[in-house]
Amino acid sequence: MRYKKSEISIAHIVEATMRVLARQGYAHTSLMDIANEVGMSKGAVHYHFPTKEALITQVLETSLEAVAERTRKVWTAGANPLIAMRSALRELWSVRASLSDDVKVVADLLAQSMHDPNLRQPLASYYRIAFAQVEEQLRNAQALGLRSKIDPAFLPRIMHALLDGFRLQKTVDPDSITDDQVVSALETIAISLFEFTAPEAAATDGASKRQP
Repeated sequence: MRYKKSEISIAHIVEATMRVLARQGYAHTSLMDIANEVGMSKGAVHYHFPTKEALITQVLETSLEAVAERTRKVWTAGANPLIAMRSALRELWSVRASLSDDVKVVADLLAQSMHDPNLRQPLASYYRIAFAQVEEQLRNAQALGLRSKIDPAFLPRIMHALLDGFRLQKTVDPDSITDDQVVSALETIAISLFEFTAPEAAATDGASKRQP
């Protein structure tokens, strides 16, 4: 029996996968578990996603888009780049602090990737897209006069390392740090890595760096 490869079916499978992975972890999840959760046969799930890794890739893309949509709004909420950056940091931490299903899934997959090389490429793609989104906002901030003191391409890696590191610490020792402490530390670190210049100068500087 052939199944219609509809977007609705795919969305249902991804949502069910997210729930199962958040509940029992990647190592203890099979395609049959996911099929039971979504109310399909294993063959139907396999038709839409030939491998478990293909399904995980789609789950990661969905998780990333959900987080990106929340932070995209605060990045573009105002013209002041510093306020926008602070708002984005708060939102990015708020997403992680909530321990939503997508946050649990990404954290679990990161841990599993230490032993399962098949997970590394989907996770690497996940982070590359996340980094690119932050870089885009940093370029907009530079046009408004906010310039990074270090390589702008490396800043997203620092930001995500801090956010994910704090999330892991709070998971294993919930009372060790508070949300206010995390946000305050992130803001202080972010401010120390930037300086204000005239918007025209920042644009000229960026153009000169692109010239051979």
